[in-house]
Amino acid sequence: MKSKKSITRKLFLITSIVFVVFITTNLIVQSAFFEQFYIRWKKNNLEHNLIKFKSEYISLKNNEDESNLISSFEEENSYKIIIRDKSGNLKYLTKTADERKDSIKARIMDQIMSSEIANKGGLTKFKEEEKPLIFITDKNPDMVVSVAGIAYDKKKDEIVYAFSSLQPVNEAVQVIKEFYLYFYIGALIVILLLSLIYSNMIAKPLIKITKTAGEMANLNFTEKCEVKSNDEIGALAASLNLLSENLNEALTSLKDANTQLEKDIEKEKKLTEMRKDFVASVSHELKTPITLIEGYTLALNDDVLEGEEKQYFIEVIMDESRKMNSLVSDMLNLSQLESGNFKLVEEKFFLNELVKPVAKKFSSLLHEKSIKLELKLIENIEVKADWNRIEQVLTNYMTNAIRHTNDSGLIRIKMIDKEDAICVEVENSGSKIDANETNKIWDNFYKIDKSRTRKLGGTGLGLAIVKNIILLHGGRCGVENTDLGVKFYFILIKQ
Repeated sequence: MKSKKSITRKLFLITSIVFVVFITTNLIVQSAFFEQFYIRWKKNNLEHNLIKFKSEYISLKNNEDESNLISSFEEENSYKIIIRDKSGNLKYLTKTADERKDSIKARIMDQIMSSEIANKGGLTKFKEEEKPLIFITDKNPDMVVSVAGIAYDKKKDEIVYAFSSLQPVNEAVQVIKEFYLYFYIGALIVILLLSLIYSNMIAKPLIKITKTAGEMANLNFTEKCEVKSNDEIGALAASLNLLSENLNEALTSLKDANTQLEKDIEKEKKLTEMRKDFVASVSHELKTPITLIEGYTLALNDDVLEGEEKQYFIEVIMDESRKMNSLVSDMLNLSQLESGNFKLVEEKFFLNELVKPVAKKFSSLLHEKSIKLELKLIENIEVKADWNRIEQVLTNYMTNAIRHTNDSGLIRIKMIDKEDAICVEVENSGSKIDANETNKIWDNFYKIDKSRTRKLGGTGLGLAIVKNIILLHGGRCGVENTDLGVKFYFILIKQ
């Protein structure tokens, strides 16, 4: 696997190399070709100026004008002028304080010029061409290397020598080389710093963008690219952030829709299972009374029963009919409660005024099983609830308690003040409920004691009805095992 190279490092190296190569090339070209370029320029300039000087010199008539033109030419162009007439005599020579040096200079230049003219075909040929002859003088112990030019004035039959020392350019080249050495070192430092700054300006935003894109690839859209520059990189970062937000919204919506779909599917599964269980439970609960009614009715129809036996059969049929009616009534109540369309008829009342009459109506059943009833009520606790439905809750709790309390047992009804709520407990002595069944007893048709007598046997819907009624009131209900036996309770909000 290839190792990743930092874009900062790449930009730094590329920028540094480009600038270093550029400056190095410039230094090499300057060192190698500047002198040659300058000499060529000097020769071209001398040729141009000689032609110009000759054209002006021809038109002059007196020596004073000629002297002024020569002086002006020498001052403007830094050239020295020597003029010889048609006889070869020296007509003009730039004067200095040392006449001996002037004569030596004139003699040396004569030798150099004569030698150069001879090399180019001789004086006759040179005069016929009438073209300036430009060249670089050879090294001479008495004269520095110079750029020189020879022009022939045909009208006056004179030869004009012009020359200028090249020593300044040699010194300039040396100075430039030394200057460029320091400049090169300084430029390298500046280039490295600028390259680092430049690479960071480009690379840091790109690194942030890459990090954000990586988080997006991992479906993490909380990471934002904080790039504030008003350029293409800033626009790219803003677009990436916008893309991240849109993807996050789309993914969130998709997740929510998927979650809701899973809930709907799960709910549909539960409803399907509930319908199956409901049909099976109803079929089971109705089968026994229908079978008993059918059997006892056939016996009565045969008219073979008399007296007390006949009366017993009739009572059984009536009892089973009542049980079927109770089952159907509970099923209708539960269906209404679970549908979500059931409306409570709420009113304010003192809860103890409801508990007392409900407990009293079970006195005959309590007496039949010699069950002792204890009431620990709190007066003047007002609630806003549906009187009939809370009465149904207490009735189901009491019926359930009597059913599971042994003869000579105890049932205790207790109210507990919980500041903003009131709790009503119905506790009975007897067997405790297995921990695995404490949640199941609130399901439809669930019965702990599968073998209880039909006289006190319930429909298996009582606690399911209780749960739905209390939930509609915004309260909660539950069951706990106690030292005495089992305690069922519900909690309502006080007014």
